[in-house]
Amino acid sequence: MTRFVLTRLPGVCTAIKWSGWLGNGGRRILGVVVVAGAAIIWLGLDTGLLTRWSIAGTAGLEQDLIGTSRHEPAWALSTVAHAAPTLSGPLVSLLGARQWLNSQPLRPEDLRGRVVLVNFWTYTCINSLRALPYLRAWAEKYKDRGLVVIGVHTPEFAFEKHFVNVGKQLGLLGVDYPVVIDNDYGIWRAFGNRAWPAFHFVGADGRVRHHVFGERDYDQSERLIQKLLSEATGEEIAGDLVAVAGEGPQAAADKQNLRSPESYVGYALGRTFVSPGGVNEDAPTLYQAVQALSLNRWSLAGIWTIGSEFATLNDPSGSISYRFHSRDLHLVLAPAVQGQGIRFRVKIDGAPPGVDHGFDTDPEGWGNVQDGRMYQLVRQRGSVEDRTFQIEFFDAGVRAYAFTFG
Repeated sequence: MTRFVLTRLPGVCTAIKWSGWLGNGGRRILGVVVVAGAAIIWLGLDTGLLTRWSIAGTAGLEQDLIGTSRHEPAWALSTVAHAAPTLSGPLVSLLGARQWLNSQPLRPEDLRGRVVLVNFWTYTCINSLRALPYLRAWAEKYKDRGLVVIGVHTPEFAFEKHFVNVGKQLGLLGVDYPVVIDNDYGIWRAFGNRAWPAFHFVGADGRVRHHVFGERDYDQSERLIQKLLSEATGEEIAGDLVAVAGEGPQAAADKQNLRSPESYVGYALGRTFVSPGGVNEDAPTLYQAVQALSLNRWSLAGIWTIGSEFATLNDPSGSISYRFHSRDLHLVLAPAVQGQGIRFRVKIDGAPPGVDHGFDTDPEGWGNVQDGRMYQLVRQRGSVEDRTFQIEFFDAGVRAYAFTFG
């Protein structure tokens, strides 16, 4: 059975590396598949290939390609800051993106003499969401001083690859700067990226000057923006740093009380499932809840089909329980049919959450899954202790992907 090893960086969504238990013959076959897939993608013979695969189903192949493909050098966009740009390196891939949101496709001349901040993100990643208040503030504060912020949306789950879904989330999240769609990971590879969120700082001379991976170094990042803008304009740009206060899921994490890790529900990456009998892969199965869960363990109740990326509820009633320790609990959910409303109710230690309800629930714990996204189900207002979370669904067809915490 294939084994996945998870590696973690502070403040980033999980980076995935594949290390399957394969015999020599299996490894040779996989090698041919990887090489052939890479050739197809790099030669442009089928740019939609990766968009038809989910990230959990192909996590090993995708990350293997990311890890082994050469890191493109930070070649110059222009030899002089204000000269006509000559594109090469990662910026070729960025400006060559086919799908843009919030903007017409940017051209080389649009970046002439400008500082560019490239942010890799995906809208179901809690770490990506908590970075948005800083990105919005920087884009607004420095837009007239020569800064261009560009989001690169590189999806983790299959439903995040749909252009309409991304566009809807931009409006809900308050993102109004340009965003490009990177469903095939082409821009990700060109920048040598390795995490969500990530920040790549490009000077007005076209060179990539610095990288930041994860939720950290915001003050230093803004000082770097000021330095690069000063270089570009010849004027001293300094002053106070932005002060942000994210709301709902975009609020900063309570790191002192964060003792629960990101946990996947699909069997490809799931590791802490404890319902009796374990996982029955890709088959409708009646699962039973565990009444006394240990910390960071979870179980199902009802008839579910656990697939590689997500678990689907087959009956009109079913539940998920998780023992956690954090201020916030989030769960990535989606309906099997877009726009289908699926009712749910959350309880904490067997009772309605009251004041500890999340952004997407009311004090009685009621909520509704309408779209594929991350739902904040718990935000504790008081002391943080080990608690047992339960979510019960009252309609069939819900898909559960991953728990995240904050």
